[in-house]
Amino acid sequence: MIRSRRELHIASSLLLTLQSMPENRYRLPLFPLPIVLLPGAVMPLHVFEQRYREMVADVLKTDRNFGLIFHDWDEQGPFLGEEGRVGCLAEIQQHEELEDGRFILIVRGVGRFAIDEELDQKSLYFEAIVTDYEDASAMRGEEMEFRRGESIQLLDELLDLLPDRPDHLHELSVRSELSYSLAQAIQMEFPWHQRLLEIQDEGSRLERIDQVLRAMIRRGGT
Repeated sequence: MIRSRRELHIASSLLLTLQSMPENRYRLPLFPLPIVLLPGAVMPLHVFEQRYREMVADVLKTDRNFGLIFHDWDEQGPFLGEEGRVGCLAEIQQHEELEDGRFILIVRGVGRFAIDEELDQKSLYFEAIVTDYEDASAMRGEEMEFRRGESIQLLDELLDLLPDRPDHLHELSVRSELSYSLAQAIQMEFPWHQRLLEIQDEGSRLERIDQVLRAMIRRGGT
């Protein structure tokens, strides 16, 4: 049962979106942060700013999804939802609302999106019309397995140089988008992860990661 004007606005907006847009084009709340979430990654978030508390409360009433988009407020100034900006669709998997209204979230990256147009702010937080951001090309079958095998071999060489080898990284070889899993395993700055997120080809993402792995191997694992 809808009890308030705000809940009516949310329900009406969602219905309008479903009726008037193709399946891969949709309205999405945006959470600009100086961090990057990758598809498949799980990340904790502490939500304390009022407008994003409001955003979390709203999405928990609908599909539990919002767009996490990389934005360095100190370097880039005010956030602008320019057409073409790429982010990661975040799904709230766990949440805890604290007594003072803050939220502790566990979110998982479930896909990529690109902004089509930023919407006028009728709420405190940012919203945009976005489309799914898919790979433009893909290697298939044996070619992809060979390419992924090269990256796994480089990772194995790197891990052999480390005193404590993480056993769970052996599971990377069976994942469909190896590049995102590898990116989580190596320590790089967030702008590097953002550039990886924007690449629309798994082979090209793996090559970018391989360059980092080779450099780390040459430095003895650092």
